[in-house]
Amino acid sequence: MSMGNRPGEHQESLWIETASLARSAGHPFYEKLNAILKKHGFDEMAEAVCKDFYAQGVGRPSTPPGVYFRMLFVGFFEGIDSERGIAWRTADSMALRAFLGYGLDETTPDHSNLSRTRNRIDLATHQKIFDWVLATLAKEGLLKGKSLGIDATTLEANAALRSIVRRDTGENYDEFLDGLAKASGVETPTREDRSKIDKNRKGKGSNKDWKSPSDPDARITKMKDGRTHLAHKAEHAIDMDTGALVAVTLQGANLGDTTTVHETVASSKQNLSQAAREPEARKNMQPLRETICDKGYHGSECLIELQREHNLSTYIAEPKRGRRKWKHKQDQREATYTNRRHIKSERGKALMRKRGELVERSFAHIYDTGAMRRTHLRGHQNILKRLLIHAAGFNLSLILRNTIGKGTPRGAGLQTNLIKSTLLTLQRTLISLKKIKPKSQGRYKLAHFTKNITILIFRTRVKQVFATDC
Repeated sequence: MSMGNRPGEHQESLWIETASLARSAGHPFYEKLNAILKKHGFDEMAEAVCKDFYAQGVGRPSTPPGVYFRMLFVGFFEGIDSERGIAWRTADSMALRAFLGYGLDETTPDHSNLSRTRNRIDLATHQKIFDWVLATLAKEGLLKGKSLGIDATTLEANAALRSIVRRDTGENYDEFLDGLAKASGVETPTREDRSKIDKNRKGKGSNKDWKSPSDPDARITKMKDGRTHLAHKAEHAIDMDTGALVAVTLQGANLGDTTTVHETVASSKQNLSQAAREPEARKNMQPLRETICDKGYHGSECLIELQREHNLSTYIAEPKRGRRKWKHKQDQREATYTNRRHIKSERGKALMRKRGELVERSFAHIYDTGAMRRTHLRGHQNILKRLLIHAAGFNLSLILRNTIGKGTPRGAGLQTNLIKSTLLTLQRTLISLKKIKPKSQGRYKLAHFTKNITILIFRTRVKQVFATDC
């Protein structure tokens, strides 16, 4: 008997019939997502807003707008951090090919197609895609817009701290330390001499003096784990009634919360106004009235601007600063005391608890499981393009969570597996209990209940959902 050919040793066929190619049954999660996008006319909208970036009959075949944005959605749902990884996964998975509308005999876009498309489609168009998803959320009754929870987090930049240079002279760090050593009398400084000079020097990581030549928008900052890196600052505004992500802004990591919050509030107002243009969406929404933040946003001038210029009720946690003097500071006193009354009320306490839950959830989904904690792009415009579509995917997951119970493919698979395993465990427990010899009446009831549970297990038609990399 022949053992057959080893993998890679058999002769490839010259022609393959399309009908004989393997077909995927499709992924239930992505089929539902495609149904939602089709229901609300996603592809027609994407082609309309991107038409200025495409030319008919000129150049090589390009990636359609609907395919490009779907591939970025895959990055969120599958937790893939780079465009190269997204391109590889979509080419490898039959389920994702079906989601994008590609057959096995067609070539999916590679990472260079993705990067070229991203560079040619401007930031405003990516913002329109985010606004469209937000309006879709409002039509589904999952956007209110009355109360906003705001918080920020840091994203590690795609730039090395050791590559920073002086803003004034262009010297790198070692060259600058050599100059200091020579000025102190050391003619040929060694590595030990540099370390000795640099050890107790103040202000050695100042953003006013240093920059990254590869990513000028990155800033030197301390991360949440205590390490110092080049980073960016992402700020979220969350609808406190539904958990929807209303706005996301990307700013310098060295800017304080009291400085960046105004841009996020202005962006939230603009996005909510865009979402409320259609009557179907407007009937489920309410005017923006409140903003809820942690103590990093507490500042007298910040409170005054939010309460008076933005006309918002503030619920901002107040840090312990001791007794304050209000002489000639009547406006600051009034704004601080008004905010203090709000946060001490029962509604204020409830909102503060809810803010921590909803805002941190968006960070976890987008930056941790969504793999955007470390950026693979450079420049605020490029990063914000990817971040906006990631945030749009997060909002789409709310619709999916409302319809099928889970917002990610893997989460849906874990849910159905948990249901089946629980039922099977219950069945085994009841069968083992049945072997005990109770009284006749109790034995009959137990046997009858066991039979019903067994029938329930095998008659329950749970649609299996698996992650695409299983």
